[in-house]
Amino acid sequence: MLFAPGVPVVRAPTYRTPPGAGDGGIVWIPRGPSMSKPLIIRTDELDDESASWVSQHADLAHVEVDSPEFQKFADEAAGLLVRTATTVDEALLERMPRLKVVGRGGVGIDNIDVGACQARGVRVVYTPEASTQAVVEYTLAAMLDMVRPRIVLDEPVDRTEWASLRAEIVGFHQLNELSIGILGMGRIGSRLAGALGSLGCTMNYCDLREIPAQDRHGATPLPIEGLFAESDVISIHVDGRSANRRLVNESLLQNASSSLLLVNTSRGRVIAEDDLADWLQANPLAAVLLDVQEQEPPDPANPLWELDNCFIAPHLASRTRTSLANMGRVVQDVVAVIQDEQPTWQADPSDPALA
Repeated sequence: MLFAPGVPVVRAPTYRTPPGAGDGGIVWIPRGPSMSKPLIIRTDELDDESASWVSQHADLAHVEVDSPEFQKFADEAAGLLVRTATTVDEALLERMPRLKVVGRGGVGIDNIDVGACQARGVRVVYTPEASTQAVVEYTLAAMLDMVRPRIVLDEPVDRTEWASLRAEIVGFHQLNELSIGILGMGRIGSRLAGALGSLGCTMNYCDLREIPAQDRHGATPLPIEGLFAESDVISIHVDGRSANRRLVNESLLQNASSSLLLVNTSRGRVIAEDDLADWLQANPLAAVLLDVQEQEPPDPANPLWELDNCFIAPHLASRTRTSLANMGRVVQDVVAVIQDEQPTWQADPSDPALA
């Protein structure tokens, strides 16, 4: 069997390291009559605590889909653990004849063909509440960064320079003086509205669903066209369904404020990046923070790189130790399915968000 580097191996009578495997190489454990644990493959990162836990219930192999070693493990794997980088489609499922469950450590599952999984009797589990707090904190910090410029001194300055800096670095607005739009009022959007409401902000939102009053936190519903026309700041929190691809495009941006501040921590595909680049070039007072992009990392030829009012971050919103540990707990649902138990969070193929 195969084990991830660093995961305790407690039952292997013998082992060897495959030729050419250095640090991070795969440890191969010969299968014997007593080795009855199911095999789970992980293709992406997994925190140490989760890896240690799952190793008590299954044999864990860390191997990427495009590795030459993958197929020898895929033939026997009962579980597959993925994050954002791995696409689970019909072609991959075809290579895994014994697969029972796919576990996605994270909120979105648009990289998984849930319908194809269902057709093969493969269940999909995920962690929809894992990163809500982390993303809300990051989004709020991004908004404040854009509204309240600041510098940090790394060397002493004299009184003249001190006074000059204080005169120069002055915010034009406070956050509670701006109209803030929230595109997508799910777990993250609603929690963000609560945080903004506590700061006294005026908020509007747009969502496909009717949002209960207690989850609006004082935000007013608007159609998407009105949200872009009336907002000074917009934060995007929609899912990755196909209908949301290029949702934010030229027709919406042309009616937006020429000084709009736009933050996207949801899915890169929801913004038409070519339209955004044109709009930012024509509106130098506007600014955009893209924590997610259509292609990650973005192509060096992407025109957004050339714009001073476009800030690109490497998909950091959910990157806290707590959030990553929460995502890792998907292993518990993966093991539950393998053991014919009911998981806590299973993807519903009829959910419109998966369309």
